[in-house]
Amino acid sequence: MYVLFAALLFSTGGAAVKSMSLNGWQAGGARAGIAAAAILVLIPSARRLFDWRILLAGTAYAVMSITFVTANKYTTAANAIFLQDTAPVYLMFISPWLLGEPVSRRDWWSLVLMAAGTALFFAGDSAGSRTAPDPVRGNLIAMVSAVAWASSIAALRWMEKSGIEGAGMATVAMGNLLACLFALPLALPVGTVAPGDIVVLLYLGLVQIAFGYWLFTRGVRRTSGVEASLIMMCEPVFSPLWAFLIHGETPGGWALAGGVAILSAMGWRVVGR
Repeated sequence: MYVLFAALLFSTGGAAVKSMSLNGWQAGGARAGIAAAAILVLIPSARRLFDWRILLAGTAYAVMSITFVTANKYTTAANAIFLQDTAPVYLMFISPWLLGEPVSRRDWWSLVLMAAGTALFFAGDSAGSRTAPDPVRGNLIAMVSAVAWASSIAALRWMEKSGIEGAGMATVAMGNLLACLFALPLALPVGTVAPGDIVVLLYLGLVQIAFGYWLFTRGVRRTSGVEASLIMMCEPVFSPLWAFLIHGETPGGWALAGGVAILSAMGWRVVGR
Protein backbone atom coordinates (compact mmCIF):
# COMPACT_ATOMS: atom_id res chain seq x y z
CA MET A 1 0.00 0.00 0.00
CA TYR A 2 2.89 2.39 0.68
CA VAL A 3 4.28 1.84 -2.83
CA LEU A 4 0.82 2.10 -4.38
CA PHE A 5 0.05 5.44 -2.70
CA ALA A 6 3.49 6.72 -3.69
CA ALA A 7 2.83 5.78 -7.32
CA LEU A 8 -0.55 7.55 -7.23
CA LEU A 9 1.05 10.70 -5.77
CA PHE A 10 3.83 10.66 -8.37
CA SER A 11 1.22 10.29 -11.13
CA THR A 12 -0.41 13.62 -10.23
CA GLY A 13 2.72 15.65 -11.08
CA GLY A 14 1.97 16.27 -14.76
CA ALA A 15 -1.59 17.49 -14.22
CA ALA A 16 -0.51 19.68 -11.30
CA VAL A 17 2.30 21.32 -13.27
CA LYS A 18 -0.11 22.11 -16.10
CA SER A 19 -2.41 23.87 -13.60
CA MET A 20 0.15 26.61 -12.92
CA SER A 21 0.77 29.82 -14.82
CA LEU A 22 4.50 29.66 -13.95
CA ASN A 23 6.97 28.54 -16.61
CA GLY A 24 8.94 25.32 -16.37
CA TRP A 25 11.99 26.81 -14.64
CA GLN A 26 9.87 28.61 -12.06
CA ALA A 27 7.61 25.64 -11.35
CA GLY A 28 10.45 23.12 -11.28
CA GLY A 29 12.73 25.24 -9.12
CA ALA A 30 10.08 26.20 -6.58
CA ARG A 31 8.75 22.64 -6.33
CA ALA A 32 12.26 21.33 -5.76
CA GLY A 33 13.11 23.97 -3.15
CA ILE A 34 9.99 23.22 -1.10
CA ALA A 35 10.61 19.47 -1.34
CA ALA A 36 14.27 19.78 -0.31
CA ALA A 37 13.39 21.91 2.74
CA ALA A 38 10.65 19.49 3.83
CA ILE A 39 12.85 16.40 3.46
CA LEU A 40 15.81 17.93 5.29
CA VAL A 41 13.65 19.15 8.17
CA LEU A 42 11.49 16.03 8.59
CA ILE A 43 13.90 13.20 7.72
CA PRO A 44 17.21 13.33 9.66
CA SER A 45 18.77 10.50 7.61
CA ALA A 46 18.49 12.67 4.50
CA ARG A 47 20.93 15.27 5.86
CA ARG A 48 23.96 13.29 4.72
CA LEU A 49 24.78 15.68 1.90
CA PHE A 50 28.55 16.02 2.15
CA ASP A 51 29.45 12.98 0.07
CA TRP A 52 30.68 13.31 -3.52
CA ARG A 53 28.73 10.20 -4.53
CA ILE A 54 25.46 11.66 -3.26
CA LEU A 55 26.35 14.93 -5.01
CA LEU A 56 26.84 13.02 -8.27
CA ALA A 57 23.56 11.10 -7.95
CA GLY A 58 21.77 14.26 -6.84
CA THR A 59 22.96 16.13 -9.93
CA ALA A 60 21.43 13.48 -12.18
CA TYR A 61 18.21 13.62 -10.14
CA ALA A 62 18.14 17.42 -10.42
CA VAL A 63 18.39 17.26 -14.23
CA MET A 64 15.61 14.66 -14.27
CA SER A 65 13.37 16.80 -12.05
CA ILE A 66 13.74 20.01 -14.05
CA THR A 67 13.42 18.36 -17.47
CA PHE A 68 10.34 16.39 -16.41
CA VAL A 69 8.54 19.54 -15.27
CA THR A 70 9.61 21.39 -18.43
CA ALA A 71 8.50 18.50 -20.66
CA ASN A 72 5.03 18.62 -19.09
CA LYS A 73 4.81 22.30 -20.04
CA TYR A 74 5.33 21.48 -23.73
CA THR A 75 3.84 18.04 -24.34
CA THR A 76 1.04 15.93 -22.89
CA ALA A 77 1.30 14.34 -19.46
CA ALA A 78 1.06 10.92 -21.14
CA ASN A 79 3.99 11.61 -23.46
CA ALA A 80 6.13 13.03 -20.66
CA ILE A 81 5.65 10.12 -18.27
CA PHE A 82 5.81 7.34 -20.87
CA LEU A 83 9.00 8.72 -22.40
CA GLN A 84 10.58 9.18 -18.98
CA ASP A 85 9.71 5.56 -18.22
CA THR A 86 12.00 4.44 -21.04
CA ALA A 87 14.84 4.93 -18.54
CA PRO A 88 15.51 1.13 -18.51
CA VAL A 89 16.63 1.44 -22.14
CA TYR A 90 19.48 3.74 -21.15
CA LEU A 91 20.10 1.86 -17.91
CA MET A 92 20.90 -1.26 -19.94
CA PHE A 93 23.88 0.56 -21.46
CA ILE A 94 25.04 1.99 -18.11
CA SER A 95 24.66 -1.06 -15.86
CA PRO A 96 27.26 -3.41 -17.42
CA TRP A 97 30.24 -1.07 -17.04
CA LEU A 98 29.19 0.84 -13.89
CA LEU A 99 27.51 -1.92 -11.87
CA GLY A 100 28.89 -5.05 -13.47
CA GLU A 101 25.32 -6.26 -14.09
CA PRO A 102 24.87 -8.35 -17.26
CA VAL A 103 22.06 -7.65 -19.72
CA SER A 104 19.92 -10.68 -20.58
CA ARG A 105 18.33 -11.57 -23.90
CA ARG A 106 14.93 -10.64 -22.43
CA ASP A 107 16.35 -7.20 -21.58
CA TRP A 108 17.44 -6.67 -25.19
CA TRP A 109 14.02 -7.63 -26.55
CA SER A 110 12.45 -5.23 -24.05
CA LEU A 111 14.83 -2.55 -25.30
CA VAL A 112 13.69 -3.11 -28.89
CA LEU A 113 10.02 -2.87 -27.88
CA MET A 114 10.62 0.29 -25.83
CA ALA A 115 12.58 1.89 -28.67
CA ALA A 116 9.73 1.13 -31.08
CA GLY A 117 7.26 2.63 -28.61
CA THR A 118 9.40 5.76 -28.27
CA ALA A 119 9.47 6.22 -32.05
CA LEU A 120 5.66 6.16 -32.15
CA PHE A 121 5.54 9.35 -30.05
CA PHE A 122 7.16 11.22 -32.96
CA ALA A 123 5.07 9.55 -35.69
CA GLY A 124 1.80 11.33 -35.07
CA ASP A 125 0.52 14.85 -35.47
CA SER A 126 2.96 17.41 -34.05
CA ALA A 127 0.30 20.14 -33.77
CA GLY A 128 0.12 21.71 -30.33
CA SER A 129 -2.81 22.26 -27.99
CA ARG A 130 -3.63 24.45 -25.01
CA THR A 131 -1.96 22.15 -22.48
CA ALA A 132 0.72 20.82 -24.89
CA PRO A 133 1.83 23.74 -27.10
CA ASP A 134 4.98 22.12 -28.55
CA PRO A 135 4.82 18.28 -28.37
CA VAL A 136 8.02 17.62 -30.34
CA ARG A 137 10.14 19.81 -28.07
CA GLY A 138 8.45 18.38 -25.00
CA ASN A 139 9.03 14.81 -26.20
CA LEU A 140 12.74 15.49 -26.73
CA ILE A 141 13.05 17.05 -23.27
CA ALA A 142 11.25 14.03 -21.80
CA MET A 143 13.86 11.77 -23.41
CA VAL A 144 16.60 13.79 -21.70
CA SER A 145 14.66 13.29 -18.45
CA ALA A 146 14.71 9.52 -19.06
CA VAL A 147 18.51 9.51 -19.48
CA ALA A 148 18.90 11.53 -16.27
CA TRP A 149 16.53 9.21 -14.39
CA ALA A 150 18.47 6.17 -15.61
CA SER A 151 21.68 7.81 -14.37
CA SER A 152 20.06 8.47 -10.98
CA ILE A 153 18.97 4.84 -10.64
CA ALA A 154 22.43 3.60 -11.63
CA ALA A 155 24.10 5.92 -9.11
CA LEU A 156 21.77 4.79 -6.32
CA ARG A 157 22.41 1.11 -7.08
CA TRP A 158 26.13 1.80 -7.18
CA MET A 159 25.96 3.37 -3.71
CA GLU A 160 23.90 0.45 -2.40
CA LYS A 161 26.56 -1.96 -3.65
CA SER A 162 29.15 0.21 -1.87
CA GLY A 163 27.27 -0.14 1.41
CA ILE A 164 26.31 3.53 1.81
CA GLU A 165 23.41 3.73 4.27
CA GLY A 166 20.54 6.17 3.80
CA ALA A 167 21.63 7.18 0.31
CA GLY A 168 18.10 7.18 -1.12
CA MET A 169 16.49 10.07 0.74
CA ALA A 170 19.82 11.93 0.90
CA THR A 171 19.98 11.79 -2.90
CA VAL A 172 16.39 13.02 -3.21
CA ALA A 173 17.15 15.90 -0.84
CA MET A 174 20.38 16.79 -2.65
CA GLY A 175 18.73 16.46 -6.05
CA ASN A 176 15.89 18.80 -5.16
CA LEU A 177 18.28 21.29 -3.56
CA LEU A 178 20.43 21.33 -6.71
CA ALA A 179 17.37 21.55 -8.96
CA CYS A 180 16.25 24.66 -7.08
CA LEU A 181 19.71 26.24 -7.43
CA PHE A 182 20.03 25.30 -11.13
CA ALA A 183 16.60 26.70 -11.99
CA LEU A 184 16.88 29.91 -9.96
CA PRO A 185 18.81 32.09 -12.47
CA LEU A 186 16.44 31.18 -15.32
CA ALA A 187 13.35 31.48 -13.11
CA LEU A 188 13.94 35.19 -12.44
CA PRO A 189 12.18 37.55 -12.55
CA VAL A 190 9.19 35.75 -11.08
CA GLY A 191 6.70 38.60 -10.94
CA THR A 192 3.31 38.14 -9.31
CA VAL A 193 2.49 34.58 -8.25
CA ALA A 194 -1.20 33.67 -8.13
CA PRO A 195 -2.54 32.16 -4.88
CA GLY A 196 -3.54 29.05 -6.81
CA ASP A 197 0.04 28.58 -7.98
CA ILE A 198 1.28 28.73 -4.39
CA VAL A 199 -1.22 26.05 -3.34
CA VAL A 200 -0.14 23.77 -6.20
CA LEU A 201 3.56 24.34 -5.44
CA LEU A 202 3.05 23.44 -1.78
CA TYR A 203 1.22 20.30 -2.84
CA LEU A 204 3.96 19.32 -5.28
CA GLY A 205 6.82 19.98 -2.89
CA LEU A 206 5.37 18.75 0.42
CA VAL A 207 2.98 16.00 -0.67
CA GLN A 208 3.86 14.74 -4.14
CA ILE A 209 7.67 14.73 -3.72
CA ALA A 210 8.55 14.73 0.01
CA PHE A 211 5.69 12.57 1.29
CA GLY A 212 5.64 10.47 -1.89
CA TYR A 213 9.31 9.49 -1.59
CA TRP A 214 8.89 8.81 2.14
CA LEU A 215 6.07 6.39 1.32
CA PHE A 216 8.09 4.80 -1.46
CA THR A 217 11.23 4.22 0.62
CA ARG A 218 9.16 2.67 3.42
CA GLY A 219 7.24 0.50 0.97
CA VAL A 220 10.21 -0.95 -0.89
CA ARG A 221 11.62 -2.27 2.39
CA ARG A 222 8.61 -4.56 2.70
CA THR A 223 8.13 -5.67 -0.91
CA SER A 224 10.18 -7.54 -3.46
CA GLY A 225 11.79 -5.62 -6.31
CA VAL A 226 9.45 -7.24 -8.83
CA GLU A 227 6.34 -6.42 -6.82
CA ALA A 228 7.40 -2.79 -6.28
CA SER A 229 8.21 -2.37 -9.99
CA LEU A 230 4.83 -3.74 -11.05
CA ILE A 231 2.97 -1.51 -8.58
CA MET A 232 4.91 1.54 -9.79
CA MET A 233 3.51 0.93 -13.28
CA CYS A 234 0.36 2.59 -11.92
CA GLU A 235 2.14 5.94 -12.32
CA PRO A 236 2.21 6.05 -16.15
CA VAL A 237 -1.33 4.63 -16.24
CA PHE A 238 -2.85 7.26 -13.95
CA SER A 239 -0.80 10.29 -15.05
CA PRO A 240 -2.69 10.80 -18.35
CA LEU A 241 -5.96 10.03 -16.55
CA TRP A 242 -5.49 12.95 -14.13
CA ALA A 243 -4.58 15.23 -17.06
CA PHE A 244 -7.77 14.19 -18.86
CA LEU A 245 -10.02 14.64 -15.81
CA ILE A 246 -8.55 18.02 -14.81
CA HIS A 247 -7.61 19.59 -18.15
CA GLY A 248 -9.49 17.51 -20.74
CA GLU A 249 -6.12 16.59 -22.28
CA THR A 250 -6.15 13.55 -24.55
CA PRO A 251 -3.01 11.99 -26.01
CA GLY A 252 -2.99 11.08 -29.69
CA GLY A 253 -3.46 7.60 -31.05
CA TRP A 254 0.20 7.14 -31.91
CA ALA A 255 1.20 8.24 -28.40
CA LEU A 256 -1.23 5.79 -26.84
CA ALA A 257 0.17 2.99 -29.01
CA GLY A 258 3.68 3.98 -27.94
CA GLY A 259 2.61 4.00 -24.31
CA VAL A 260 1.12 0.52 -24.60
CA ALA A 261 4.36 -0.74 -26.17
CA ILE A 262 6.48 0.79 -23.39
CA LEU A 263 4.22 -0.54 -20.62
CA SER A 264 4.23 -3.98 -22.23
CA ALA A 265 8.02 -3.97 -22.40
CA MET A 266 8.27 -2.87 -18.77
CA GLY A 267 5.84 -5.53 -17.58
CA TRP A 268 7.46 -8.31 -19.61
CA ARG A 269 10.92 -7.37 -18.35
CA VAL A 270 9.83 -7.17 -14.69
CA VAL A 271 7.88 -10.44 -14.74
CA GLY A 272 10.84 -12.12 -16.38
CA ARG A 273 12.95 -11.29 -13.32
